[in-house]
Amino acid sequence: MNAIIGRNRGRPKAYHDKSQDVIIQSLDRAMDVLKTVASGSGMSLTKIADTGGQSAPTCYRILTTLNKHRIVEFDETSQLWYVGLEGFRIGMNFVGRTRIAEQSRAVMQRIMSETGETANLAILDRGEVTFISQVETHEPIRAFFRPGTRGPGHASGIGKAIMAFLPEDQARASLPDELPRYSANTITTRQAFMTELAVIRRRGFAIDNEERTEGMRCIAAPVFNAYSEAIAGVSLSGPSVRVKPARDAEFGSLIKHAADEITRATGGIVKNFAE
Repeated sequence: MNAIIGRNRGRPKAYHDKSQDVIIQSLDRAMDVLKTVASGSGMSLTKIADTGGQSAPTCYRILTTLNKHRIVEFDETSQLWYVGLEGFRIGMNFVGRTRIAEQSRAVMQRIMSETGETANLAILDRGEVTFISQVETHEPIRAFFRPGTRGPGHASGIGKAIMAFLPEDQARASLPDELPRYSANTITTRQAFMTELAVIRRRGFAIDNEERTEGMRCIAAPVFNAYSEAIAGVSLSGPSVRVKPARDAEFGSLIKHAADEITRATGGIVKNFAE
């Protein structure tokens, strides 16, 4: 009985610790390549091979396989390899309990408590927002975004909040070639969208005025890293009968202060909106 209780449940019953015997060599090499890519901010194939001590053909086959699953991504313009979104999602199991997701949880709970609306945390990837955390309201009519849910950045409060504080060329590049219309209020031209981003920069927060879903509104503000770069956004969202335009200034101030609090808690630098 004691032997059964004492057995590690994360290993097979017949497990005996012979580390080298159980290592999958190809997977081990792939992990080395992935860690090499993660150690830089964009690396060439030659640099990855030289750093990891593996041949370029072997590294390329590994990178291509990882790219298939979006664990790494290849930028055609720069010809460099980066960690991809799926690599980020996998890492969120750790990051979520250590940095931004964990640090923002109490702030998001306070947003929900003070406003009665759902609080969200999301990042921007390829012009789309990816939700990584949410604190739901107890109201029967509410917004719901399961972690990992993606949505169009140009029709999202958080998407607009982040893009407003990207360099202009980067913001333009993050937009799709055509801005799809989801409702009568969706911004569908690049010029109108860039004008909207300028307004957000001056105001410090973004508004999704039923631009993705009719009857639902959202107020969002960006979270910055140690280099004053917008890396995420926090928002409150709910039905337009509760999140009324008359309360935009009130909710906007609350969300901006919440985003600043998360920025400081994660070692970021709060952006001066007068810059």
